[in-house]
Order: sequence, then structure tokens, then C-alpha cells
Amino acid sequence: MRLLQGLALMCGVLVGCASGPETIGESPNYGLQDGQVWVRGPWEVIKPSQDPDEVIDQLCPAVMQLPGAQLGDYGREYCGLVYSLGDGMYYASHPSPLGRTRMVGPTRHQSCFVPRRVEDTRGQTEPLADYHGHPWAPSPMSESRADRLGATQVFSIRVQFDKACRLQKLIPYLKEDRPGELYERRGKSWKLIGHIEPANKANGRVTLVTE
Repeated sequence: MRLLQGLALMCGVLVGCASGPETIGESPNYGLQDGQVWVRGPWEVIKPSQDPDEVIDQLCPAVMQLPGAQLGDYGREYCGLVYSLGDGMYYASHPSPLGRTRMVGPTRHQSCFVPRRVEDTRGQTEPLADYHGHPWAPSPMSESRADRLGATQVFSIRVQFDKACRLQKLIPYLKEDRPGELYERRGKSWKLIGHIEPANKANGRVTLVTE
């Protein structure tokens, strides 16, 4: 009961993506403490790397193997973190499905809570990015304004992918007087596809870059 009450109070904050239709609960790899979601790391199915992009490239195939991750409007969304231990390597946390409870039925208006910290017994963690997946496709971040809102940006990078593993990332530059940058993964490189001007960072309005 405490968990459900806490989640109800959290609705509208820490939102990155979505939970699914099943009852929300805790596991050894994620949970809720002091009003914030935590996740455990490292996620063993993701190979660590000195290049964070090599970690990011592994996320979608792994997440899409989880329960409900490909079930479309009835699916479940998962959120996690990419982080380091200050050792020059990057790791992925386990993903968490904790999120807003919703009415049973199909909907694309789902949300999961962005984890605020990683628990790793090896040392102090330093989150670089949050990640989340959508259980339908197409669903790019360039068409998902809720995921671009300034109030939902927690870390330096936000990574999003859909059921088809279309991968995009946002660098919000929230505290800098420069446009945010929206990229799409093309092979092994990132293609700039949009800007969020400083005046639009709060509402997340993106100006697409023409070829």
C-alpha cells in the first residue's frame, strides 16, 4: 500500500516513459525509496564499454526481450540509466517498469519514472543518461513532446527507442544558453535531426533540421 501511495504522489514527476498494465511491484533490481526510483547495476546482459555509444546500442534488443516490451498499446515500458564508476567504463543499469498506474485498456499515454540513482556494490555511480523504450512503433522522440519537456530532463542525455529499435537521443543543455540537440542513430554514428531553442526548452518544441 505504501508503494502505491508513493507512486500516486509521484504522478507527473520523474516521467520519462511508461509502465504497463500489470500490478506495479518491486524486485531486487529496482524499487522506490524516499519518493525516488532506484535501479541496480550493472545489467549483466549489457557488455560494458569505454564508449557509451556501444552500451547504448545494446539497450533496445535487450529491453525488447522483457515482459510486455513489444505489446504495443497494451505493452509495458522500461526505464534505466547508463552510468560509470569513474573508471573509464560505462555500464547499463537494470531497467525498471515502475510508473504511473492506469486504467486497463489500450493507450499510448503511459509513463515510467526516471530512476534517480544506481545501486552498484562496486563503488560510487555517476549517471550519464537515462533510457527508455516504447512498446509500439513508430514512436520517435521527435514526435513525443512529453519526453522532451524541460521538467522531465534529469541527466545530460536522454535515450529513447521504440519497438522497431529506432534510436534517438536528446542532449537538452538545460542550464546552458544554447539549443538542445536531438539526434538519431544511423549505423554507428549520430545524425543531428533537430534543435530545441532556449526559449522552447520548457515546452520541448523541436525545430527539425532539414537535409
